Amino acid sequence: MVFTGRSHRGSAWRLVAVALLAAASVGAASIGFVTQAKDSAPRAVVSLSSLPVEAQTAQRLIHAGGPFPYSKDGIVFGNRERLLPRHPRGYYREYTVQTPGSRDRGARRIVCGGQQATAPEACYYTDDHYASFRLIAQ
Repeated sequence: MVFTGRSHRGSAWRLVAVALLAAASVGAASIGFVTQAKDSAPRAVVSLSSLPVEAQTAQRLIHAGGPFPYSKDGIVFGNRERLLPRHPRGYYREYTVQTPGSRDRGARRIVCGGQQATAPEACYYTDDHYASFRLIAQ
């Protein structure tokens, strides 16, 4: 069968394909991050001032060297999800971003990388417990 462009079946499939592509692009944009490859750096960037005030407080504490509200703040982040650029173990450290009303540490974190904990080379924000990251613009 030769497709002439006049088939109702072909038109319907084109409409379905266009609708799926549109829904996918709107979905990614509406949740505030760009899909990232497993071995690449996050493509989304966020300014510190646009993050929740608790994230801004956590970032100030990181640069000051603490004191941190949680005993696990500053522990090594293993990057098991491989969503951040690859570096040797010990390069990344994670810090809790307090979530008002949460009974535990919640899902929000800042992960910073570098040789000096108080002067990180890059910091990333996640509000979905490591499912996505956004580079914090310095």
